[in-house]
Amino acid sequence: MSALEQAQKVGRDYVRPEKPVRPRDAASLVILRQRKAGTEVLLGRRASRHRFMPNVFVFPGGRVDVADRDVDVAGELAKPVASKLHNKFSPRMSRALAVAAVRETFEETGLVIGERQKSGVRPNLGELDYVARAITPPDSPMRFHARFFCIDVENTSGRVRDSHELQLLQWFPLAEALAMPLVDVTEFVLQEIQRRQEGWRPPGVPLFSYRNGRAVIRYEG
Repeated sequence: MSALEQAQKVGRDYVRPEKPVRPRDAASLVILRQRKAGTEVLLGRRASRHRFMPNVFVFPGGRVDVADRDVDVAGELAKPVASKLHNKFSPRMSRALAVAAVRETFEETGLVIGERQKSGVRPNLGELDYVARAITPPDSPMRFHARFFCIDVENTSGRVRDSHELQLLQWFPLAEALAMPLVDVTEFVLQEIQRRQEGWRPPGVPLFSYRNGRAVIRYEG
């Protein structure tokens, strides 16, 4: 069974809920690296013990913790980025999403975005961009409302290392990454990043969701 088939199998081994499960707030971070041959992206394989998308290559990320709402930061979101988030979320929630992306990235990859401290990382949100959001299907027993941020590795410190959450972390050229057996949301975000790298300007922030069992993409102003 391929990684993609394993990911698609998620939820089929569990009893589907009678009513749609409320999606949990989550955030992921797309980390890019510029090379002479082109742009590369950092991906890692989720551990096999995960109930949600085991053995699939993804961006670092995870659920938003309650504590993320009140974390002291070394730098706030840039105003244009904050404005895109504030179109849909409160300032406090917008900040918590960005903090979660930075925190999860440190926990899963070792990369620091901000200031390294004994307790973890004091996030610097100033170089993050907000590129997309996605909501998992309504009939899934495990649902997430994920927001995808992006940053260049030049704005991070530390060394990439595997964790119990993400394994086989490595840099992939965008074209090579898009040829991998990815889940549809990850593939869409990579396509969005690739188009932007080629000079395309999106009409807004894309929302990737599902309607009647099919993926639907719409851009929000």
